[in-house]
This record gives sequence, structure tokens and C-alpha cells, in this order.
Amino acid sequence: MIWYTALVLAVAGERLAELAVALRNTRWALARGGTESGRGHYPAMVALHTALLAGCLAEAGMADRPFVPLLGWTMVAVVVAAQALRWWCIRTLGHRWNTRVIVVPGLPLVTGGPYRLLRHPNYVAVAAEGLALPLVHGAWVTAVVFTVLNGALMAVRIRCEEEALASAGGVPA
Repeated sequence: MIWYTALVLAVAGERLAELAVALRNTRWALARGGTESGRGHYPAMVALHTALLAGCLAEAGMADRPFVPLLGWTMVAVVVAAQALRWWCIRTLGHRWNTRVIVVPGLPLVTGGPYRLLRHPNYVAVAAEGLALPLVHGAWVTAVVFTVLNGALMAVRIRCEEEALASAGGVPA
């Protein structure tokens, strides 16, 4: 379980790196007239993602979940792929990427990188990671609970983003 704890802590470290990027990008967007939407759901999102990490370790440890190699290693590959997709999104959006919904009026929508394939690829990464990370070590309750709650949250979040982009005049580039 030591290596699983290290994996979950590495994902937590990655999340802290995301927050550092988001803070820098928030300053950039606000300096250019960006406006934030969806403040109401943001604390729930932070709580859910924090609970995911804690739930992975708590369930795997307290319920004595075994590591099943075929499932575990497959899910490690999914976690790695989710991280790669997330950072592809961050790189593609550049200063526009954020953990919050902040839109700078007049900027065209980004349609390159993973955005040429999907409208919201970052949320595919979140969903994949939220399912796979717990399953690496058999924490299936955490995987199911996160997936259900994240689905509900993403319905709110995506609607919020779409409305913010539309009101700011974001059109495909």
C-alpha cells in the first residue's frame, strides 16, 4: 500500500501544481477584463476532488482492499493517460486554462489540441482519473461515489462554462 499512497500523493502534488497555474492564469485573465462565473459550485468541486484523494487511501486501507494486478496496472495506465490529457489541455489553453470559470471577453474559443476532438476534454480527464485512481487499489466505493457526484457537478459546471462563453462572445476561432 506504500506505493499506492505515493501514487495518490503524486496526484495530490499534481493538483497543487494545477492550482499554482490556475492562480497565475486568474491574475492574467482578470487583468484583461475577465469575469468569473460559477463561484457557487467551486467549493463543492474542491471538496469533491479532495474527498477523492482521501477516499482512495481510506477505503483501500480501512477496507483492506487488495491490489489486483490486471485491474490495478490497467488503472495506473488510465491515471497516467488522464494526467497527460489534462496537461495537454492546460498547454493548449495556455493562460486561459483555470480551475475556475473565468472568461476574457472577445477571445475566440480554442479549437486546437484536444479541443479539436472534444468540447470539454479536461472533464474527460477528470472523469477517467476519478474512476481509475480508486480502482488502482480496489477502492470501488470511492470510484462509484466520485463518478456519480462528479457527473452531477459536471452537468452544472459545463452549463456554467457554456453560458459564460456565450455571454462573453466566445466564438470558434
